Amino acid sequence: MNTAIIGAIARKDLLEIRQNKGAWMPMIIVPLIFVIFLPLAMILIPTSMDISPQALAGDADLEMFIRNMPPSMQQSLTGLDEMQGMLVLMLGYFFAPFFLIFPLMFSTVIAAESFAGERERKTLEVLLYTPATNRQLFLGKVLAAVIPGIGVTWICFLVYAVVLNTAGFGVFHRLWFPLATWYPLIFWIAPALALLGISATVLISARVQSFMGAYQLSSSLIIVVLILVFGQISGVVYLSVLVGMLAGLVFWLIAAGLTFLATRGFNRSTLLLGDLHSR
Repeated sequence: MNTAIIGAIARKDLLEIRQNKGAWMPMIIVPLIFVIFLPLAMILIPTSMDISPQALAGDADLEMFIRNMPPSMQQSLTGLDEMQGMLVLMLGYFFAPFFLIFPLMFSTVIAAESFAGERERKTLEVLLYTPATNRQLFLGKVLAAVIPGIGVTWICFLVYAVVLNTAGFGVFHRLWFPLATWYPLIFWIAPALALLGISATVLISARVQSFMGAYQLSSSLIIVVLILVFGQISGVVYLSVLVGMLAGLVFWLIAAGLTFLATRGFNRSTLLLGDLHSR
């Protein structure tokens, strides 16, 4: 397989993404909210206003959540006062599944821009007549989305760690983040979700006439993450290290199967006919 052709397709897509504000603006706005503004507000406002977390700590649902936590997660709360415990629960556990939105959102935005964006710029027909094979064309599109999708997610994780440890140093008097449960989440599950989302979105964008149409359809994949979010908040699913590793394995198997089927089923002739009929 000619990796130079795959790399050339990926570089071309990355250059075009830089010129599309609809593709990269969400990669700036959403992280600013979830990675910086909300964590700072949750740490600085209660401490600066001397708000006691006792009312929240006495909540019956929260007490049940703590009681049902796996021992490995309960251990992270040992020796903490009420304010420290609330921050660990909210920012260390409840916020964790939200970070899985990032690889899906970033990668699907870029992947949706792939073929649907080519149609809008009237460059699809030229691309399809290049010497690249169907598989090389598909893999080039996937590579263009997976690199920034995973890369930005890891950068957000690093910034989040800096924000929590810096802003929370006055509360914890030490570096307390990341927790062990975050490592499988960020470095195992996130790449699998990015690949899963990209493979599905590239196929969707190959059949949809506009970037926004492809993105709106592919955004339904966020439901997968929301199930994990509400599952952890409600105490139905605890994303411990073991659960994270098992969930990641499931996502990797699904992503590998979907990528294999998508690569085999991808056909430039069908894509070109759809583009000609849309004119």
